[in-house]
Amino acid sequence: MASDKGSILVVDDEPELRSTLREYFEFCGFDVFVAGDGESMRKVVRQHHIDIVLMDLNLPEEDGLSLTRELRASHGMGIIMLTAAGQTVDRIVGLEMGADDYVPKPFDPREVLARVKSVLRRLREHPRDARPAPEEEREVVRMGCCTLDLAGHRLFGAAGEEIPLTSTEFDLLKAFAQHPDRVLSRDQLLEFAHNRDSEAFDRSIDLRVMRIRRKIESNPDEPQVLKTVRGAGYIFLSGRRP
Repeated sequence: MASDKGSILVVDDEPELRSTLREYFEFCGFDVFVAGDGESMRKVVRQHHIDIVLMDLNLPEEDGLSLTRELRASHGMGIIMLTAAGQTVDRIVGLEMGADDYVPKPFDPREVLARVKSVLRRLREHPRDARPAPEEEREVVRMGCCTLDLAGHRLFGAAGEEIPLTSTEFDLLKAFAQHPDRVLSRDQLLEFAHNRDSEAFDRSIDLRVMRIRRKIESNPDEPQVLKTVRGAGYIFLSGRRP
């Protein structure tokens, strides 16, 4: 019988760490699966429903960044990166590929638990695989070359294709859509993205806005939809068109 707390997959090549996390999260009431490499990870994902993946970036053969990109392309589970202390660039790349959060090693399992609960809460509020409501029931907002479906929690491109979003990206887009033509500070955006209780690094909002721009702007290098207001934050210009 599946746990009502959720299911976690630990992908790490260190047997001792896999064992520690498995024991801790099982004690906390989660269903826990472990994998030491990409092939083992795929086998678990094929056979079980997974809510959260704890992904080590330094894996043999296939690295955690490529596996993160693979999972995000076809699955809606949350992904939390497990990174070494000096892997700032890899953390940034991982967030850009769609990871929801990261925890630097060495870590206290209680910190990992807090991150897991935070991501699970956001996913349950805005499930990625939610079916879109009928067109007449949806609230949609034009954002650059894309359309944001607030009810369905989905972003669609100019040709109608769905563009993958992390839960944090959706929360930020929703905040902009609900506060058009108004400057939002980074602190406000952290609140809207439910990250106030996370130990987000200084440029986390900037990185997420940069990632969003790549999805909604015709030219991300010269944004016309999500503009930076120097020293203040960001503004969504609702009158702009692609």
